[in-house]
Amino acid sequence: MSTVNLGLIGYGYWGPNLVRNFHAVNNCNVARVVDARPERLSLVTKGYPSVQVSTDADDILNDPAIHAVVIATPVFAHYPLAKKALENGKHVLVEKPMTASVKEAEELIALAESKGLLLMVDHTFLYTGAVRKIKELIDGGSLGKVRYIDSTRINLGLFQPDINVLWDLAPHDISILNYLVGQRPVSVNATGVTHTNNDIENIAYLTLNYEDGFIAHFNCSWTSPVKIRMMMIGGDQKMVVYNDIEPTEKVKVYDTGYEHKTDEDKKRILVDYRAGDVYVPKLNTVEALADMAKDFISCIIEKREPVSNNRIGLDVVKILEASNESIKNKGKEVVIR
Repeated sequence: MSTVNLGLIGYGYWGPNLVRNFHAVNNCNVARVVDARPERLSLVTKGYPSVQVSTDADDILNDPAIHAVVIATPVFAHYPLAKKALENGKHVLVEKPMTASVKEAEELIALAESKGLLLMVDHTFLYTGAVRKIKELIDGGSLGKVRYIDSTRINLGLFQPDINVLWDLAPHDISILNYLVGQRPVSVNATGVTHTNNDIENIAYLTLNYEDGFIAHFNCSWTSPVKIRMMMIGGDQKMVVYNDIEPTEKVKVYDTGYEHKTDEDKKRILVDYRAGDVYVPKLNTVEALADMAKDFISCIIEKREPVSNNRIGLDVVKILEASNESIKNKGKEVVIR
């Protein structure tokens, strides 16, 4: 296959960004865009006159000339659309989170494997220069052994009608976490609260527990007066602050740490702190979504695995599903199966 004919289902908030980036990818032809709202489709026609539009997803799913489908719809529609696309022999890129349940995600993965098709999840942050640099630092041993990750992703709005704040915001940081540390948590604890009387939490806190003592914590909110997108990665040699709001110096590496020992009578912990230099590494500034789009198309043509593979997508859904159970049981620890 030299050119991938692509169809996009859903031209809402993220759809225009997807079309713009796929339109610029070599060996990709954006053939059709589907959305239930005619006013959204008029924007497609105005910006991309060569792209066909319609209001029926079957116009993409049943078209044998379309090789790949991008699904940018609400979460509840991911599974049925992706399943039909795979059954009809099409490669699939689905927005995060992959599905609304672990069972749905596992079924889609099994179906894609049986058909020899690519099933990929758009965890865009894995393609950012910042995350790739942090991955390079961890894999190269610059930070030493990573002990913890602490993440804050808060802002004012947008309240979702069908999923809580963890399902909306945490997939970004959970996917980053799994990509960086390469291990999976054994259990979760989560707490949350709703202030809208609809049983959908708008503030939530999630803790992931690991066998080796590593720990990760996430603070997510739709009700913050300020927008914060910050992650701290603590190694036993150096530490990193990743501030995605910062326009130029998104990653700062702190030559900071501590050593501890117990005194002879084992009654006190003696801690020796070290504070060294701070440096800002140079980052790749290519738009992450552009690299994600290129990865999807090239993986179809070259038949290889993408950076944001479906196993990462499945792991994110496993954590989110366990977090739901923990929240409904007032923070009870829930083992991830």
